Amino acid sequence: MKKKSKLMLRLRTLPIGSIIILIAVLFGALFAPLLAPVEPGKIDLLNSLTPPVWAEGGSSQYLLGTDDLGRDILSRMLYGARISLLVSIAAIALSGSFGTLLGLLAGYFGGWQDAVIMRVTDTFLSIPFMLMALAIVGVLGPSLTNIIVVLAITNWAKFARMVRGETLSVREQDYVRLAEVAGCSHTRTLLRHILPNVANSLIILATLDLGRVIILESAMSFLGLGVQPPNISWGLMVAEGRKYLVAAWWYVTFPGVAIALTVLGGNLLGDYLRDIFDPGYRKA
Repeated sequence: MKKKSKLMLRLRTLPIGSIIILIAVLFGALFAPLLAPVEPGKIDLLNSLTPPVWAEGGSSQYLLGTDDLGRDILSRMLYGARISLLVSIAAIALSGSFGTLLGLLAGYFGGWQDAVIMRVTDTFLSIPFMLMALAIVGVLGPSLTNIIVVLAITNWAKFARMVRGETLSVREQDYVRLAEVAGCSHTRTLLRHILPNVANSLIILATLDLGRVIILESAMSFLGLGVQPPNISWGLMVAEGRKYLVAAWWYVTFPGVAIALTVLGGNLLGDYLRDIFDPGYRKA
C-alpha cells in the first residue's frame, strides 16, 4: 500500500504541462516539412509584416503573420525549432559525455589525475561564458557547427564536477570494493558499477541544462555570434524582428514565447526528475 501511495503521489505531481510543451516542440521540429504551411524561406514582399490571422488585416494564409520579407512566421518557427533543439541536444550530449568521462577518472583514481582535472575544471568555470564564446567564435567564425562547439566547451565543466563528487561517494561502497578485489578492470568497474549509479544525476542535470543551453544559443544568435542565415533559429528570429517591435509585435513575440515555454518545460521536468531520483524523496 505504501509503494502504491508513493506511485500515486508521483503521478499526481507529474508536470503534464511541461511534458505537453516539450512533446509539441519535438513533434513540430520532427515534422516541420509536413506541418509548415509555406516554405520558410519563401519571400512575399506584397504581404510583408502581415498580422496574425485573428488581428485586423490578418490573412488565413499566414496564421501567425509574416516578417519584413513576407516570410511565414509559423513555418519559420517550426524549422527554427529544429535548429534550436539540434544545437541544444548536440551541445549537451558532447559536453555531458566529455565532462562525465573526466569526472569519472578524477573521482575514481584521485591523486594527481584528480588534481589536474579539477584545476582545469575550475579554470573553465571561472571564465565568463560570453568572454569565452567571443574568443572561440572570433577564431572559428560564427556557424551552426561552431555554436555547438562553443556551447560544449563552455558547458562540460559542470558535468565533470558533479560526476566527480558522485564518483567519490560511490567508489566507497562495498560492491565497488568487492569488484576490485574480484579482479575487475578499472574500465569494467567504472562502466558496470559506478556509471549506472551516477546516471540519475546526469539525467537531471542534462534536463535542467536544456533550457539554459537554448537561452545561450538564442542569446548568441541574437548577437550575431550563433546561427547564421539562411539557417533559422528562434534567437535569430528575435534578433531580426527587434527593429519592428512596435510596428509588428508578432515578429518577436511568437519566437520569444516559444523560447520561454520550452525553457519552462525543461526546467519543470528537471525539477520533477530531481524529486523522483533524490534519495531523500524516496525515503519520505
